[in-house]
Amino acid sequence: MSEVRRGPYAKTAERRQQILDAALQVFASRGYQAGSMREVARVANMGLSTLMHHFNSKEDLLLALLERRDADSPGQRTGTGDLIADVLSQARWNQTIPELIALYTVLSAESITDGHPGHDYFTERFTTVRRGFQEEFEKLRDAGRLRSGVDPRLAAGCITALWDGIQLQWLLQPDEIDVVAYLKAFLELITHPAEGTVSYQG
Repeated sequence: MSEVRRGPYAKTAERRQQILDAALQVFASRGYQAGSMREVARVANMGLSTLMHHFNSKEDLLLALLERRDADSPGQRTGTGDLIADVLSQARWNQTIPELIALYTVLSAESITDGHPGHDYFTERFTTVRRGFQEEFEKLRDAGRLRSGVDPRLAAGCITALWDGIQLQWLLQPDEIDVVAYLKAFLELITHPAEGTVSYQG
């Protein structure tokens, strides 16, 4: 049986993925500011001109990498409609993709600097995440499961900050930090368990 020949579009897509894999490695270890297109090309085992044929600038490369990061790390929902179960499921999934979490952590910190191309992306992302958590905490409040005195908006900001902060500590000390346990402890502090539920598994 003869080998199926790949067309130019398939080869282009494959080459772009090769470049993005290299960019992930470079930006996660060195950051966007210190990482260079030349270094990405070296890691991808290609010439700089070849890389520039696919991505006109380092900014274009970063934005494409962030888009792929979102595609590679979809929400890991349990299908139960329970916020706490969904959060813990996502946290467990994140522990299987440390390279993507490292990339996100490095770039989100760098994005506060003037002119960083990821500034708008991370600003919008944090706003969306906080808004989503606030809506979920409001549902828990309406169902009588949010503890008295807990403000859904403030709780949303707290869990967003906790999650990012504890993931950073996990990247530094993976054998000592249990992200799931920290998130579970926080959520159990501010919510009442669902009726008939003893405890969420860590």
